[in-house]
Amino acid sequence: MELWYTEKHTEDVKLSIRVERQIYHTVSPFQRLDIFDSRDFGRFFTLDGLMMLTEKDEFIYHDMIVHVPMATNPEIKDVLVIGGGDGGTVRELCRYESVRRIDLVEIDQLVVEASKQHLPFTAGSLEDSRVTVFYEDGLKFIRSRKSVYDLIIVDSTDPFGPGEGLFTKEFYGNCWSALGENGILVNQHESPYYDEDAAQMMRAHTRIKEFFPVCRVYQAHIPTYPSGHWLFGFASKRLDPVADLDADRWNALGLKTRYYNTALHTGCFMLPSYVLEQLEEGNRA
Repeated sequence: MELWYTEKHTEDVKLSIRVERQIYHTVSPFQRLDIFDSRDFGRFFTLDGLMMLTEKDEFIYHDMIVHVPMATNPEIKDVLVIGGGDGGTVRELCRYESVRRIDLVEIDQLVVEASKQHLPFTAGSLEDSRVTVFYEDGLKFIRSRKSVYDLIIVDSTDPFGPGEGLFTKEFYGNCWSALGENGILVNQHESPYYDEDAAQMMRAHTRIKEFFPVCRVYQAHIPTYPSGHWLFGFASKRLDPVADLDADRWNALGLKTRYYNTALHTGCFMLPSYVLEQLEEGNRA
């Protein structure tokens, strides 16, 4: 008997991975959680049937969501991560000795518990003394925080279900208020390739631009995400991710990364024409 995981990317496109075995399943008050082992992608984690990460390519996502803002502002000390209960984003942040506080806000406690038990390659830093985990709604959590973070990373699921509130005008306005004067907001920005995903990306980018004077989009190739072409949003009160990059200072840290490097940092903001057209269309909407 063959067991396959299949995820629908559109009505006409699906991704399938042969499963060696299913090692975890539960349904929380918020969503369904499943963890599988596979031959090609190693262990992988899904929520409500949607791919969150695989052992083989998670480093791409976590490198790009963390090291781009950290290289832009090496003075970052206080960080808020919303979502990201698998621990991969926290893992990369913990590699910086200069970071003194990481607040992780995850609405679903079972995501953290399952990750600690079954995903040690991402969850290993959740016990770091600088990390505090809050099991709360990120939208509600951030309302009461004013000018307390240097960096906010929105490591959320897609813009529906438990993650829906993290794509609203209210949320982005509260992020602005929670950041200090050099504050940076980075979020996963969906894919530009399929129409429904592209519409969500354009909507999020337009809303963020209402609050942040610096608002850029950058890209990475993540094979198991829809289309493989994935975007991130970079927004800041003052700092530009290309003009303010101090490559020599970041390289002097000696951090070994598998995807990110400072040449890629500059290049990832050079977007294909069709994405630039989508962003321009979103600005006109």
